[in-house]
Amino acid sequence: MPALHNMSTAVKQFHEEEAIGKTYDFQVAKRLLGYLKPYVGLLVPALILTLLLNLFGILQPLFTRFAIDWYILPKQTKGLGLFVLAFVGSQFLRFVFSYFQVVLLNSVGQYAMYDLRREIYEKLQNQEISYYDRNPVGRIITRLTADVDALNELLTSGVTDLLGDLVMIVAIIAVMIYMDWRLTLITLLTVPLLIAATTWFRKGARRGYDLVRTRIARIYAFLQEHFSGAQTVQIFNAEAKSLRRFAKINDEHRNANIDTIYYYAVFFPLVDFIGAIGIALVIWFGGYRVMQHALTLVGLVAFIQYSGFLFQPIRDISDKYNVLQGAVVASHRIFQTLDQPTLITTPAKPLKTGRAEGRIEFQNVWFAYKDEDWVLKDVSFSVSPGQSVALVGHTGSGKTTITNLLMRFYDVQRGRVLLDGVDVRDWDLRSLRENFAVVLQDIFLFTGTVESNIRLGREDISDERVRWAASEVHADDFIQRLPREYKSEVRERGAGLSVGQKQLISFARALAFDPALLILDEATSSIDTETEQLIQEAIARVMRNRTSVIVAHRLSTIQRADNIIVMHHGEIREQGSHQDLLALQGLYWKLYKLQYSDPTWLTEAKEEEQEQITYRPRGPSFSFGEGMG
Repeated sequence: MPALHNMSTAVKQFHEEEAIGKTYDFQVAKRLLGYLKPYVGLLVPALILTLLLNLFGILQPLFTRFAIDWYILPKQTKGLGLFVLAFVGSQFLRFVFSYFQVVLLNSVGQYAMYDLRREIYEKLQNQEISYYDRNPVGRIITRLTADVDALNELLTSGVTDLLGDLVMIVAIIAVMIYMDWRLTLITLLTVPLLIAATTWFRKGARRGYDLVRTRIARIYAFLQEHFSGAQTVQIFNAEAKSLRRFAKINDEHRNANIDTIYYYAVFFPLVDFIGAIGIALVIWFGGYRVMQHALTLVGLVAFIQYSGFLFQPIRDISDKYNVLQGAVVASHRIFQTLDQPTLITTPAKPLKTGRAEGRIEFQNVWFAYKDEDWVLKDVSFSVSPGQSVALVGHTGSGKTTITNLLMRFYDVQRGRVLLDGVDVRDWDLRSLRENFAVVLQDIFLFTGTVESNIRLGREDISDERVRWAASEVHADDFIQRLPREYKSEVRERGAGLSVGQKQLISFARALAFDPALLILDEATSSIDTETEQLIQEAIARVMRNRTSVIVAHRLSTIQRADNIIVMHHGEIREQGSHQDLLALQGLYWKLYKLQYSDPTWLTEAKEEEQEQITYRPRGPSFSFGEGMG
C-alpha cells in the first residue's frame, strides 16, 4: 500500500516542529504591544478602570478596621448607616467599573486579533508555492487558530490584570508600612522563597509549553491530512492503522500537558504554603506586639487581612504566567511565520506589465525542487505568439514543472524563462499571472455558487460571459439541470459534482477570463470520450490566436499542436509536429502505437519491453519499460 506508506512517511517527516528554545520575551512583548497601539483610545480607559478596581479592592480591610474602631468598639451608632452606605456604594462602583473594563478590554483584544489574523492570512496568501511544500496545512492552520487564540487571552486580560496586580502589591505594601513597618518587614521575609519558587516554575513551565504547542500542531497536521485522504484510508482498509497513529500523536500531546500540569500542581500549593508562613510570622510577631500593647488587636487583624491580600495578587501573577507562557510561545511561532521571507515577489521596478503577446522562451533552464536533484536539465525551446505546444513524457519527466516555472510559482536555478522577451522574474507578478488561465487535472472548486466558481472574484466578468463560457465547453447542459442552475451551491472542493463536471466548470472559468496564454495540464483526463469530443472544437477555438501549453498523456488531445515536445528525465528528447514525430519512429511513435495500434502490435511491444529494448537518440539510455504514458 504505497499511498498509505507515503502518507505515514510524510507525517513523520514534515509534521515535526522544532522546540523554540530561548526566546527574547521582552522583544516579543514589545512587538505584541504594537498591535494595541491603534486602539490606545480604548486601552487607556480600560487601564484606568483596572487601577481603580484594584484600589477599591484594598479598601475593604480599611472599612473593616474603621467599622470596628469607630463604631463597634465605641458602641457608636450615629453615622453607622452612612458608613454602611459608603461601603455598599464603593462595591457598586466596582461593579460598574468592572463592566466597562471587561467590555473595553475584550473589544481591544478582538480588534487586535482581527488585525493579526488578517496580517497572517495576507502573508500566507503571498507566500510562494514552495512554502506550502515545506509546511503541512495543519501546521499553518494552527497559526491562525490556536496560536492567535493564545494571544487573545493575553491581550484581553493578561496584560491589564498583570498591571493591576502589580499596582495592588505596591499599594498594599505601602498601607502595611503605614500601619506597622516592622510587621511589614516580617511579612516580606518570605519574598526570597517566592522568587526561588517562581524561577523554578518559569523554567519548567516554559519547556512544557514549547512541547505542548509542538504536539498540538502535529495533531492539526495529522487530522487535516487524514481527513483529506479519508477515501484512500477506507479503500485500503487502513482505519485501524490510522487510528493507532492518531492515538500515538494524541498520547504525546496528553503527556506533554501532564508534564506541564506537574509544575502547576506543585507551584500553586507552594505559593499558598509560603503565604501561610508569612501570615504565621505576622501572627507570631504581631501577637507579641499586641501583648506588649505596641499594636491594637484591630490593627493586627487588619494587617493579617492585608497579608492575605498581598499573597493573592502574587499568586495571580504566577497564574498569569500560564497565559504569558502560552502567548510567548504562540507569538514566537506567529512571528516566525510573519518574518518568513517571501522568495517570489514583484521586482522593485518591473520591466513588463499588462497583457502579454504570448511569446515563450526557455533558455538553458535547470531546475530542482531540492538541492541539485535536477528535474529539468538544460531545457531550451520557444513558442511563438498564438502557437500551441504540447508536452508529453512519463510521470516525473518535468512537464508540469515547465508550466510552474512559466507562471513563476518557482524560480529557476540556472538559465532563463522569458515571456515576450522579458525574464518572468522581471515581470510585475500580478500582471504575469493575469495573462494565464489554467485547467488542471485535479480541479479545485471553492464553496459558493457555480457562477462564483466560474467568475472567481472577477467582478468585470458579466453574467452573460459566464453563461457563454459554460455553453462553449458544454458545461451549460448539466448546470441547467441543477436545482438553481448557476446559483446552485457548490460544497467544499465541489463535493456532489462528478470529476468531469468539475473539469467542465474549470474550462468555463478559463474561457471567461480570456487569457493571453492557456495551460491545459491533463485537462481532459477525467472526461469521457463523448464529452471530450464535444469540447475539442471549443478548445480549438479557445486556442486560436492564443499561445497554449498542453500537458497530456492522452495523445488525442495534442495531435493538432503546432509543436510537440517529448520529455524524458528532465531533458528534451524529441520535438516536432505530430506527423514529424511519427515519421521519426522514436519515442513518440512508440507512445502513439501503445495507445492506438492493434492488439497484435501491443503484444509485440510488451515482449520487446520484457527484453529491455532501449532507445538512444542522445544522452543517457532510455528503457521503454520505465513507465511512459
